[in-house]
Amino acid sequence: MAVPKRKTSKSKRNMRRSHHSLDNVTVVEDKTTGELKRPHHVSADGHYNGRKVTESKVNR
Repeated sequence: MAVPKRKTSKSKRNMRRSHHSLDNVTVVEDKTTGELKRPHHVSADGHYNGRKVTESKVNR
């Protein structure tokens, strides 16, 4: 059975986890409504790339 010979130091443990941090979310302004949305996603009013692709998700 594999058992560590020495305790892993806080420095070594944190260096291993250095790439686990969260990235910032990219947002762009929607062409039709001017609201912020994620790029390459359908906006809340159902538009994608300037044209209507789905029914509206917004309750009016």
